[in-house]
Amino acid sequence: MILSLLCIPAAFLASVTEAVSVFTPARPPALPLAVKSPYLSTWLPAGKDGGNGGYLAGEWPTFWEGQINGWAGMIRVDGNVYTWMGLPGTTTVNQTAYEYTSTKSIFTLHVGNLVEMNVTFLSPITPDDLRRQSLIFSYLDIDVASLDGKDHDVQLYTDISAEWVSGDRKAIVEWDHGVTKDGVSYHKINRQTQLLFSEVKDQAEWGEWYWATDSGDGLTYQSGGGSAVRDAFTKNGKLDNSKDSNYRAISDNWPVFGFARNLGSVKAGGALFTIGLAQRDAIQYSGSSDGTIAEPSLWTSYFSDGPAALDFFHHDYAESSSLSSDLDKRIAKDSLAAAGQDYLTITSLSARQAFAATQLCGTPDNTYLFMKEISSNGNMNTVDVIFPAHPVFLYTNPQLLKFLMKPLYEIQERGKYPNRYAMHDIGSHYPNATGHPDGNDEPMPLEECGNMVIMALAYALKAKDMDYLDLHYKHLKQWTAYLVEDAIYPANQISTDDFAGPLANQTNLALKGIIGIQAMASIGNLTEDFDVATNHSRIAHDYIERWQTLGIAHNADPPHTTLSYGSNQSHGLLYNLYADRELGLNLVPQSVYDMQSKFYPTVQNTYGVPLDTRHEYTKGDWELFTAAIASKDTRDMFIRRLAKWIDETPTNRALTDLYDTKSGDYPQITFIARPVMGGAFSLILLDQGL
Repeated sequence: MILSLLCIPAAFLASVTEAVSVFTPARPPALPLAVKSPYLSTWLPAGKDGGNGGYLAGEWPTFWEGQINGWAGMIRVDGNVYTWMGLPGTTTVNQTAYEYTSTKSIFTLHVGNLVEMNVTFLSPITPDDLRRQSLIFSYLDIDVASLDGKDHDVQLYTDISAEWVSGDRKAIVEWDHGVTKDGVSYHKINRQTQLLFSEVKDQAEWGEWYWATDSGDGLTYQSGGGSAVRDAFTKNGKLDNSKDSNYRAISDNWPVFGFARNLGSVKAGGALFTIGLAQRDAIQYSGSSDGTIAEPSLWTSYFSDGPAALDFFHHDYAESSSLSSDLDKRIAKDSLAAAGQDYLTITSLSARQAFAATQLCGTPDNTYLFMKEISSNGNMNTVDVIFPAHPVFLYTNPQLLKFLMKPLYEIQERGKYPNRYAMHDIGSHYPNATGHPDGNDEPMPLEECGNMVIMALAYALKAKDMDYLDLHYKHLKQWTAYLVEDAIYPANQISTDDFAGPLANQTNLALKGIIGIQAMASIGNLTEDFDVATNHSRIAHDYIERWQTLGIAHNADPPHTTLSYGSNQSHGLLYNLYADRELGLNLVPQSVYDMQSKFYPTVQNTYGVPLDTRHEYTKGDWELFTAAIASKDTRDMFIRRLAKWIDETPTNRALTDLYDTKSGDYPQITFIARPVMGGAFSLILLDQGL
């Protein structure tokens, strides 16, 4: 018997499925709990295949990759014990409601007819406050109030298991208990032998985990085997303030780290908890002028050690919650104004996920934002992953896009990449940004050259930072030269949709290259290189005229662009058209926009429009790029079907961007928790302009 798969009575499981909860604005495939970084990314499976429908009690939270992160909650009311989180094996509370915003997941739970619990998981997003954003911590806030107007004797219990510390369940962990100088009681847990810059099942194998709450009267703590610690609370309503001294493997009697708080005889009360990871050195980076170095977490510039960072974060709840609520309101207001409630359903689910694929590193004077290509292959700062994600960063703080692209420029401008086209990523697997000095990265030359030029101009316009274009002008011009050579007749190659395979003369890929050439013309004007501006504008306009002959099935009913030149029965999402509108280039005639808007509804399925004619699957990020530049009716069709998919999909892990438009399930390829869903903010970005 293991901690995470305790034998649960059938009657207990039945009590979970009989509970009725309202889900607002939708019931996502997985409910975000603590979602702040590639390593602090814990979700509640909710989908019909493998989840329990979205109920906090009766299902173990999981790391994004799928393995269990033991996280349990119990409450004792008038001597009777109930489970409110996880599967520790007691009678469950009744969940009446769940709501998510861009930063919060809020559960309303009833303990019989006695008390109500409001349980809030807050993963702060503070894009304008890099000190706060750099902290890899998340909050759990619990409020308890009487339902019947009477006082009740209430004790709260929560624990985490050692499963958070390593993906290797045989790894030896050690732990300690302490109290910060400002009165935060914490369990600290880590691998006994830390493996710097290493992962197992995508979990970090180094750093210290903290599980904390306010110290003081009414708090007790205990570490030890899961059954023993939880039984102590069940029997006594408290723990014995003891530390298990038998450091051991995660799977050896499954150590847990619990807190119990006696609220006493109350009509109302509560407790605040903090969960997080402190890593001093976060990334191995080869783009530095000093060679390969250990890049520190940015929080180390502000705090002396993990307990100091924890102390600040825990006591910062009011301010952090307020800042996050401001962002929630901003996203809600802008989403509703742009396209209504269905659009807000998508954007508010996507924000945490996009930010949680990143980590701020370096120093305040030399800041980087490193991104993990979560689930698809683990690459770092993948250009064609940053590109679909970039709208959320331009919308919230354009400096974040600059920090994402910074290591790409540094590696290439320092001569550490031999190819003349733009590199694909800065490292084959996070957290090792060791580049590709041999030039053997995944070859997407046209894709990445176009992306880098387009994003450089987008950032410069949004941030009003024209010096940026001068700084990187040499490589922008070099990459555009490749576009001039290859864009009109793309060689047989892969695009960002590499899972679909290579193809020559891709209509959509050619369009990206042509738009990239026109973007370089704009860059030439902004940097007063007017010969470059004139020449590239002439080439782009020539290419776009030819492209309309090569890439459009004019005799089809209705006419539409093709997947590849001459394949008139084929079609695909023309999402690369978005950059023309985003950058205000006005290169592509309005007739192309209108034609595509009329075409997409003719090929829609239950949950959206297929990516192209080769498969029934689609990409949610590209649907939203396409919707952003479509007519209102077609835009709303895309958004309505994607929101419907979120509420009905049988998938049960963090939001996928790749799904079957008929069944709503995963195709053979499973993408999870990827930052590309930052593309949900494409429409807001257009509304507000660069």
